[in-house]
Amino acid sequence: MPHAMRKFLDSGTLYVWLCGGGLALSLLMIAGLMILIMVNGLGYFWPKDLVQLTLSDGTAVLGEVTGHEVIHNSVNAKFPEGKGRIQLKVGNRDLYGLDFRWVDEDQIQSRSNPKDVVFLERREWGNFFGHLQAIKQGDTVVSSGNRESTQALFPLVDHANEIHEEIKYLEQDVIGAINYQMEEYRLKLRALRLSGQESSSEASDVKQQIDILQVEYEKQADFLRARYEKLGEFTVVLEDVNGKQKDLAVGEIVRVLLPNDMGLISKMWVYLGNVWTVLSDEPREANTEGGIFPAIFGTVLMVVIMSIAVVPFGVLAAIYLKEYAKQGMLVRMVRIAVNNLAGVPSIVFGVFGLGFFVYAVGGSIDALLYPEVLPTPTFGTGGILWASLTLALMTVPVVIVATEEGLSAVPREYREGSLALGATKLESLWKVVIPCAMPGILTGLILAISRATGEVAPLMLTGVVKLAPSLPLDSYFPFLHLDRKFMHLGFHIYDVGFQSPNVEAAKPMVYVTTLILVAVVVLLNMAAISIRNRMRRKYAGSTI
Repeated sequence: MPHAMRKFLDSGTLYVWLCGGGLALSLLMIAGLMILIMVNGLGYFWPKDLVQLTLSDGTAVLGEVTGHEVIHNSVNAKFPEGKGRIQLKVGNRDLYGLDFRWVDEDQIQSRSNPKDVVFLERREWGNFFGHLQAIKQGDTVVSSGNRESTQALFPLVDHANEIHEEIKYLEQDVIGAINYQMEEYRLKLRALRLSGQESSSEASDVKQQIDILQVEYEKQADFLRARYEKLGEFTVVLEDVNGKQKDLAVGEIVRVLLPNDMGLISKMWVYLGNVWTVLSDEPREANTEGGIFPAIFGTVLMVVIMSIAVVPFGVLAAIYLKEYAKQGMLVRMVRIAVNNLAGVPSIVFGVFGLGFFVYAVGGSIDALLYPEVLPTPTFGTGGILWASLTLALMTVPVVIVATEEGLSAVPREYREGSLALGATKLESLWKVVIPCAMPGILTGLILAISRATGEVAPLMLTGVVKLAPSLPLDSYFPFLHLDRKFMHLGFHIYDVGFQSPNVEAAKPMVYVTTLILVAVVVLLNMAAISIRNRMRRKYAGSTI
């Protein structure tokens, strides 16, 4: 090897450039991934124009352009050079049996963007693209013509949405509260039966309360049925681009738009409204429509509970290993075990959480505290508590290692000075060492949050579900229900992306959920980093 080359290698410049190049490549890959997610995720909210294509066979296709492929002659000879095919979201799933359609460009005779086509967002069967022919109240036509019917439909849809909100309030807050109280009384009555007090005066009072609640329940149920019937008072006659007609109840319509007749400002308002809907509403249509608020809430709450559980145990274990345990073979083996625990696949922790937390601990709690509910489990089934504890167990090695590093970084003089002033070892730890090591502890928490937020496999065994009927936090005592199942952004991505019966329609929601999951991780980490930076400034004497 030439002397100049050997000298160049010995200088280490090559390795510096290789490290820099690797870092730059990693950053470019991350930036490219984020750009892909943002373009596909944020673009989902924008109201696109509807394009009408007239084909050579005389039929027409109306929809949103969602894709384009150029196919060269060398690949497929039937396509002219430079031509390809266009993918359109045609909606009208109940009429066509599909949401998307590919159209060969050489079959297109003309294109147009008619101003009068309507976009109907429905509660079921996806979107409808076409024309409004009439609005009927029962069998009476109250409006006819596309433009007139569209203008008359706006207030009807707003009124129907108000009825839906009223129905939601009745079902969740009024009837839900009655059902909750009735269930509490039923469980109390069963507990009296198990204890042999079925004929006591207390049991009679409980039965009387159940009868009173049953009467109120039937009254509210009748009112609820009347509100549902109100939703079917008006119907609209719809027609697709080829003349096929369909009747639809106004109560099934969420929103009406004229996308080809909207200006930039109007589309921006719709865009912001779509963003808010996704962040605040519940999912619909097998999680492919509506919002993902329950998944956001469940993810954040799970991380908070996990953090509350993992920090005390991780910090206490690290303090014992670093400050109290006699350094020897046993402590070295424990550290090796902790490091190996950090490399165990997450699904193994899920199996452990299912066997230990759910079946062993949860089953024992049910037998001791909830015998009247058995055989229906309360804590003996998956829930947000067991999922959070499983993730805490999975991330505790990270907290232990980071805390030990933080304790090692505290100068020895701090300990000696505290002891010289008469403080005990415990007081020195509590007043001096731990505050100085807090940035290191928070670093461990940040790493734990980053790993736990995106985990899915353990949650599938310990409490996450496709759709949670109620949030773990509500207005009923004890307000935070740790036994309830929950939704999670990571599992939502898996479910929508791989378990959806309509993959093409679900693809935009996958990007949206991924973008929100990344945003949640960033926000949680930024909060922890902000606290850590404050601790660093406060205890600037630490070498962390």
